[in-house]
Amino acid sequence: MNILKIIAFTSVFLITQNIYAKTTISHAIAMHGEPKYAEDFISVEYISNSAEKGGAIVRSAIGSYDTFNPFTLKGSSPAGIGLLFESLTLGSSDEAFTEYGLLAKNIEWPEDRSWVSFTLRKEAEWHDGKKITSEDIIWTFNTLMEKGHPFYGYYYGDIKEVIKISEDKVKFIFATNTNKELPLIVGQLPVLPKHYWENKNFEETTLDMPLGSGPYKIKSFDAGRSITYELNEDYWGFKNNAVPIKVGKDNIGTIRYDYYKDRGVEREAFKSGEIDFFSENTSKEWATGYNIGAVEEGLIKKELISHENPQGMQAFAFNTRKEIFKDKRIRKALAYAFDFEWTNKNLFYGAYNRTDSFFENSELASYNLPSEKELQYLNPYIDLLPKEVFNSKFQNPYTDGSGFIRKELQEATNLIKAAGWILQDGKLVNSKNQPFEFEILLVSPAFERIVLPFIDNLEKLGINATLRTVDSSQYQKRIESFDFDMIVYTFSQSLSPGNEQRNFWGSNAADTNGSRNVIGIKNEIVDSLIEKLINAKDRQDLITITRALDRVLLWNYYVIPQWHISAYRVLYWDMFDQPKKKPKYSLGFDTWWINQNKFDLINSQRSAN
Repeated sequence: MNILKIIAFTSVFLITQNIYAKTTISHAIAMHGEPKYAEDFISVEYISNSAEKGGAIVRSAIGSYDTFNPFTLKGSSPAGIGLLFESLTLGSSDEAFTEYGLLAKNIEWPEDRSWVSFTLRKEAEWHDGKKITSEDIIWTFNTLMEKGHPFYGYYYGDIKEVIKISEDKVKFIFATNTNKELPLIVGQLPVLPKHYWENKNFEETTLDMPLGSGPYKIKSFDAGRSITYELNEDYWGFKNNAVPIKVGKDNIGTIRYDYYKDRGVEREAFKSGEIDFFSENTSKEWATGYNIGAVEEGLIKKELISHENPQGMQAFAFNTRKEIFKDKRIRKALAYAFDFEWTNKNLFYGAYNRTDSFFENSELASYNLPSEKELQYLNPYIDLLPKEVFNSKFQNPYTDGSGFIRKELQEATNLIKAAGWILQDGKLVNSKNQPFEFEILLVSPAFERIVLPFIDNLEKLGINATLRTVDSSQYQKRIESFDFDMIVYTFSQSLSPGNEQRNFWGSNAADTNGSRNVIGIKNEIVDSLIEKLINAKDRQDLITITRALDRVLLWNYYVIPQWHISAYRVLYWDMFDQPKKKPKYSLGFDTWWINQNKFDLINSQRSAN
């Protein structure tokens, strides 16, 4: 049967539409609107045609690792392991949410987005030279859903069936036609080789070098201490610039990650030249820790690189599974004991802004009072939601930065008394004469100086809060099993929130070990808004629902918000060149390359010292 097709040429991109089936076949798919780059695009705008491949660098990581399988709950995988694996599509870093074909050459979907199919590139192959097929995709999906990290179950829960169309084409059928982001997030599925894994125990930790399809392979490793990746010269994606979304990227010849137990030791190793690139996450160190000769002489470059990424929410997160944190008034009270203004002034050199939204630094963040469109989603719950959602602008407690917060502590005391706690011999106790005490669990010693003043303020309220810092492996296990009272946690967000919100705040995730609902939220209104968000009809609807969800999360005081900065703080030995144009939504380190002349000069300088 001949199928009539119409080819639509536009200045933006080229697509093929099947009139009978009303499907679109394209090189890319955007969440809303059209892709930025046309079908015949050569590369994205934020790469350089002058980039060269080769050279060797050393990077760093904290902690340790014990498995090369990053797709399960068990074990800790090494930094950089994602360099080995590829997905069907890859997003660009200068669009809100658009996916371009990577392993897939074409993407096909119907108007109602009730399914999506991918046609693989004929060039796509595994590191052992075998062709990537639809069998690999189907095996990967089924295995990740059955044996992979719980995240996959939430992320891909609306996929009903996966069908092999041909050796090169696979079709995902959805349980709903209202989840408009599903065709895009299916493309993010990492694809694994069936022939490598099918006779292995996927759920066990392993240090056998895995088989992938990406631009890098593991060259060598010292278990738990270091790992070295080398650029695969035979990488299929490099041949004839086969994949436009990858052109100009993956330029470093060899990347070694050295592991350190302590951030301070890691920092000193960078200064001494043992590490070539370093991201600084401590404002004090950024302000005062690099007044050294190598920086003054220009051997080390210190750059603050702005970006437009949503900052999400970094916060003290309550484990609401614990009885003492079930009452919203208690959670609100403890927020008055955190003096951000004093902390920012005395510990951070004024580097940060207070975070007031779970979607900070984006158009998704709620502000002022709810709009009429937001109220359409909030009004059905008017009798269940805190009244402040409707009549007040959310604002964190604000102090003068002097460190004297008597007024704030009085506000906290009033809330605590209303919740049934009484002060007895300077200690808070409940009706069962049980003391108010809890533990703040940390993984970074650097955070202790921030937490201790908070603990001092809690003590003034009669609360016995203690601090415990553990190593990364123990910390990960305790977080995965929700074995903590309070932690410092970051809920990262994208410009297009969707299915992952179930994993962050959904009731089902609250009882699933390894989920990101570390707070333990079980709120039917939150659940309802998440589903509406996933099924948003367009970009504006998505923004409206996200703002409504933001308000509900904020006014339930599930966290004590901390701070953010809308820039990357990076330091590197001056051996790199980078494109003139920066991506808006990533650092773009994969577009940098080594300038051999600079590299030789730096190494001679470091050797002389």
